[in-house]
Amino acid sequence: MAQVSRSDFTTYEREHQRRTTFVVAPAMLLEAVTATVILAIPPAGMSRTLPAVGASLLAVIWLSTFLVQVRQHTRLSKGFDAVTHRRLVRCNWMRTVAWTGRGILVLAMVGAA
Repeated sequence: MAQVSRSDFTTYEREHQRRTTFVVAPAMLLEAVTATVILAIPPAGMSRTLPAVGASLLAVIWLSTFLVQVRQHTRLSKGFDAVTHRRLVRCNWMRTVAWTGRGILVLAMVGAA
């Protein structure tokens, strides 16, 4: 984003939001549904702790997405702002860490099932 020309930035940002939503929203919804099902009906012999931790990480991801990332993208859709861009990148690390932890947890659940 920081490399896009300022004159093209708002168009770029709006298109980025549209395309990202088209790809990410279905995956996030599917992830939420499967996390809810596994939390409600864990596989036989699986502790409820793993699904609960997974759901908690997913809550962090969703809260970060809708309370932080969406707001920053909304600001950027009005024009590039270096402070907003840095905040977006910095706050995205929270989601990256949570999704990485969740991925490891899912592998552990698959191994335990």
